[in-house]
Amino acid sequence: MEEKKQGPKSRSSKGMSRRGFIRGAGLSTAGSVLLSSEVFAFEYEEEMGKDLGPDAVSIQMKVNGKTRILNVEPRTTLASALRDHLELTGTKVVCDRGSCSACTVYVDGKPVNSCMMSVFDVGEKEVTTIEGLASEGQLHPVQEAFIEHDASQCGYCTPGMVMSCAHLLENNENPTLEDVKDATRGNLCRCGTHPHVFKATLAAAKKSS
Repeated sequence: MEEKKQGPKSRSSKGMSRRGFIRGAGLSTAGSVLLSSEVFAFEYEEEMGKDLGPDAVSIQMKVNGKTRILNVEPRTTLASALRDHLELTGTKVVCDRGSCSACTVYVDGKPVNSCMMSVFDVGEKEVTTIEGLASEGQLHPVQEAFIEHDASQCGYCTPGMVMSCAHLLENNENPTLEDVKDATRGNLCRCGTHPHVFKATLAAAKKSS
């Protein structure tokens, strides 16, 4: 009986060629990845919720003692929300990367760089800006001292400087020069008015005590 020879296109006993097996395995892997991606995307969408975009979302935020309602996109920073949506332009955006502290505001009484904080991270916390530092039309002692000691030139860094110095005096009624320097170490001023800032803050401390 003559033995049959198997050619290059012959299949295995299971009816699958080597090329077909590799191709099938590749498709199965791709399908698994695609399926996993779709499941992950679905779970991520469920976790994030529809209210987070891409369109603007209506939120409430307490700013300077008042509850404000604003419509913001998920990408909105606190600085942008204050300036562009609430027209509180006293907060300055200079570096927009958390390096200069010109955009300093208080969140629950603590200084933060508002350009680096998402407006959605504020939640129920209270925000205080440079506009809210004065009380009933009366300037804060630090604000008065900045004027008296000519502690600003171009003015871009001034709101952040004032907020940092005012926070210092709220926690230290009798600061030293080193205390003031330490409190403003993150506040950059290209005009070089730091010596006047230091003098103004020390003068405000004496006036407040």
